[in-house]
Amino acid sequence: MRASFVFSEVVTGLRRNVTMTIAMILTTAISLGMFGGGLLFVRTIDKMQASYLDDVEVTVYLTQDISANDQNCTAEPCSTIRQSLESNQAVESVVFEDREQAYERFQRIFEGQPELVELARPESLPASLHVKLFDPERSDVIVQEFSNQPGVANVDDQNKFLDRFFSLLNSGRNGTFIVALIAALAAVLLIANTIQVSAYTRRTEVGIMRLVGATRWYTQLPFLLEAVVAGVIGAVLGTGGLIAIKYIALDRILEATGGAIPKIELIDILFPVAPILLGVSILISAVTGYVTLRAYVRT
Repeated sequence: MRASFVFSEVVTGLRRNVTMTIAMILTTAISLGMFGGGLLFVRTIDKMQASYLDDVEVTVYLTQDISANDQNCTAEPCSTIRQSLESNQAVESVVFEDREQAYERFQRIFEGQPELVELARPESLPASLHVKLFDPERSDVIVQEFSNQPGVANVDDQNKFLDRFFSLLNSGRNGTFIVALIAALAAVLLIANTIQVSAYTRRTEVGIMRLVGATRWYTQLPFLLEAVVAGVIGAVLGTGGLIAIKYIALDRILEATGGAIPKIELIDILFPVAPILLGVSILISAVTGYVTLRAYVRT
């Protein structure tokens, strides 16, 4: 009987302040959707790091003299450089690439730009040693050791490029979280205002209930549940929005990258993002409602 009364009061309160309730739900959905987008951003970055780090190499480019005269890296100083790399405990494998092989790889990479391929010549590309490490994050050790060796033109550390690339992605992720935080603040203010208005419109019946012996917690519970229900609906809408954006836009955008950015799967949204959004919505709604009732509503 008491539970039935409480839930009927919740429904009544949501219907009485329907415009504020809708605004609260939509604002909550937007803020949670942005937060969920940030979580998917983090998950995508983690996937990319795991995928790219497996293929990260340090490329030791050799001088023009070696590139032109030592086709198999058997003479000095190329052979010494190669042996030093192969004996290094941090190195997993070393592959020599001569000018012709470098030119063939260049043609494969830029096959979609025939004008660029036509301008290039094998003589313009240096021979190189492609070094794969057991721990790609220790690439700076190889760079420091071999950068100034005779016969080495320069050392290219792919890990540095990835660090800059992921730093840019992390900035985008942080921006998403900042916008989500601003939207969440707006949602909190709307929840607080909605509870105050709802309590004010029902102040007479609440006063009567207190006179006949109802506890303060019992009279305030419907207002608290109103906020939680609105928050849950907002979380569901936010999750639905992420799923809709995935199928409407994200899938096509990520396919256009040719696999450079991993595709976001439905399971990535349903778990663990959706439960996190639901938990956050309940927590924010309940805490905001409780604080508002204790601080501003005397019922």
